[in-house]
Amino acid sequence: MLEVVREGGLLPPGGPVVAMLSGGRDSVCLVDLVSRLLGESAVTALHVNYGLRDDSDEDEAFCREFCEQLGVRLEVERPRRPEGPGNLQAWARDTRYAAAARLALPDEALIATGHTADDQVETILYRLASSPSRRALLGMQPRDGSLVRPLLGFTREETTAYCGERELRWRDDPTNEEAGYARNRVRHGLLPALAEIHPAAARNVLRTAELLRDEAEILDSLVDAELRSANGSRATISLDRLEELPSALRRLVVQRLADRAAGRPVPGAANHADEVAALRRTGTAMLDLGGGVRAVVERGVLHAERPGVDGTKSTP
Repeated sequence: MLEVVREGGLLPPGGPVVAMLSGGRDSVCLVDLVSRLLGESAVTALHVNYGLRDDSDEDEAFCREFCEQLGVRLEVERPRRPEGPGNLQAWARDTRYAAAARLALPDEALIATGHTADDQVETILYRLASSPSRRALLGMQPRDGSLVRPLLGFTREETTAYCGERELRWRDDPTNEEAGYARNRVRHGLLPALAEIHPAAARNVLRTAELLRDEAEILDSLVDAELRSANGSRATISLDRLEELPSALRRLVVQRLADRAAGRPVPGAANHADEVAALRRTGTAMLDLGGGVRAVVERGVLHAERPGVDGTKSTP
């Protein structure tokens, strides 16, 4: 496993890395492997103690002991749970990535997570069920900006075997077995059902995503060819040209404009492509694309923007 990760090139020698450490087997495997590959001084492990379970402090204590044994620096975050209703898992995810970004910023370090091939299959199936789109089928990328997933090509069974060979202990999160979470229902319900239909179901999902990611590079190049940057920053396209495009490419162009304006994916923006193409060519016309982003046509030229809280334009 060590040599495969080394040859994968996601972790360049000597580069600083912030490695996510929950205490579970995958994250334990990740931190041990990265410290062996790059050296202990290059690695900072991040543990987030959400305080959501009675044994949360025991998880933190385990991570401290583990990092001390490895000689790896550990940073611990203890965020305060927000009051009121909301998606608790989304809050936890946003919190840990924000904490990792703060740690990584001074040294421009990479951020490494312990996502495995099993996580990839679960993610694709969950996204496909909850928000059908091309992005859902692409799954997680091995590298996304400064975020790297060195274990994405390995199964959970393989990370378990690695920990066994290295005599590494880990902590099991009992919430991973609770049926109240949609992701757990995918893991414990949907995936076994698919395996009964075909024993290679999970591998077929992964292979399909891999093929689609290759094809996505071609589609992205087509979008790039249609968009032009004004003043080196804001991408634009004439409304006449947008209307001429095949409907599939038109959707991709509108989605790209929305994502770029927001600085993140804007789910469903592509669904407004035909409405955008029908906006008037004279004067100024606007259309809400969702996610706090709007399409704006000025003198027949389209761009997307994110209005500021004071009503001023805000574009990346």
